[in-house]
Amino acid sequence: MKQLTGLDAAFLHMETSTTFGHVTGLMIFERPRPDYDPYAAVYAKFGSLVGELEPLRRRLVGVPFGLDHPYWVADPNLDLDFHIRELHLAQPGLVDQLAEQVCRIVGRPMDRTRPLWEVYVLDGLADGRWALLTKYHHATIDGASGQLMLQIVTDTEPDAPPPGESPSWQPEVLPSSVELLRRTAIRLAGNPFRAMRVQARIVRQLADAAGIRGVASAAGVAGSAVKRVARIGAGDLPRVSLPSVSAPPTPWNRTITAHRRFAMRTTSLENIKRLKNATGGTVNDVVMAICAGGLREYLLAHDALPDRPLRAMVPVSIRTGDEDDPWTNRVSAIVADLPTDCPDPAERVERCKAAMRQAKRRFQLVPATELADLTQYSAPVLSTSAVRLASRLQLANRVGLPFNVVISNVPGPRQSLYFAGAKLCHQFPVSIVTDGQGLNITVVSYLDRLDFGFIVDRELVPDVWDLADMHVAEIGRLFDATGAQWAEPLQPAAPRRGRPGAD
Repeated sequence: MKQLTGLDAAFLHMETSTTFGHVTGLMIFERPRPDYDPYAAVYAKFGSLVGELEPLRRRLVGVPFGLDHPYWVADPNLDLDFHIRELHLAQPGLVDQLAEQVCRIVGRPMDRTRPLWEVYVLDGLADGRWALLTKYHHATIDGASGQLMLQIVTDTEPDAPPPGESPSWQPEVLPSSVELLRRTAIRLAGNPFRAMRVQARIVRQLADAAGIRGVASAAGVAGSAVKRVARIGAGDLPRVSLPSVSAPPTPWNRTITAHRRFAMRTTSLENIKRLKNATGGTVNDVVMAICAGGLREYLLAHDALPDRPLRAMVPVSIRTGDEDDPWTNRVSAIVADLPTDCPDPAERVERCKAAMRQAKRRFQLVPATELADLTQYSAPVLSTSAVRLASRLQLANRVGLPFNVVISNVPGPRQSLYFAGAKLCHQFPVSIVTDGQGLNITVVSYLDRLDFGFIVDRELVPDVWDLADMHVAEIGRLFDATGAQWAEPLQPAAPRRGRPGAD
């Protein structure tokens, strides 16, 4: 039995009747032979990994009255048939039909009385391929550990041996309420002192980042640190501007429903690298500029473009590689302006580069690891109550929000991967939307391409495929603006119902 960290538990506390804390990945595979049975292959593979991968066999046990974070317990009633499922698309099996099935699956909460994962074999794609949709709760894994999970369930060779028997593992007896309350009483007695130590480390690290030395009291350090941060940029110090209180409103920055829309597009990674070289930035700078241009076009089309730049929250992994437990969250975030107010594509890249530099400097001022540790001492009952109250009051419609959109760029494998002989062609990310943040853009690299996943609230962004197409079209505008040479032609959109594939 192991207790969730505060950060892991936060993804449970965030859930409401319309917000779900799971992250999903959609993988598209080639069928290696006509008689290939993807469901049998998936069932055999995941069955062989239950004893090896802890997230596949552990379930939640909540502390009575929400007094403390829940615990993971090896499920004494694990049922693989519940977790591994199969669906077939109706003909003709186009990409938007696949996306609609994804929306229905991600728009349902997970059963907390069972291990928090589900996998779906989605067969019947128009080109003979098949898809695997993996759905894990964010309390179990983050983006980096999700890529680790991908490496474990796939092979680097098409002729890898078939999976064997699962390693043995020991189910646990579910603890009683009395046992959980006893553990809680012991932990809560020590929490104030542990929290004070973490807060003291935060103040010391902030003071070190600002160049403060020899301040005796914590209060003195805190006061000096605030003054020092306010003066950053003076003299020879790097300039760091703190963001304003709220981001400008957009159509998707409102209270969400329980229903989703999803769209996916693919582009050449080598083309993005050509733009990176032409602009002197990074791949991530170019991705941010693509998003800025795509969102600008979408907002212009809806007569909703603010005169101020949008603001993006960008998740950042704080993994060191030395973690004892890979199946937990080690993630923080930076916030950067998106120059949607700028009409020139080349200038948008330059402003994205500057905004990301500023955001990274702010991130370095704050000890992200210590802030993550502070979440360990929050009261779950208060966190959950606050989230649910905010949802009921629809506060996202009433108050200014700190950012407009979440944009993630996750590095993936550069070598071909196979699942029981089936070659992986794409891995499209399907992330989370929350109240006030009805749009999430996540990008994953694999081999020589970038796979974009756009997940939105169904009512707030009904034309998500148009939004996805605008992002790909922005790549062409960037080539025109920078004079970079194409590495390969822009890939057309896959055919959708009522729309042939063309750009």
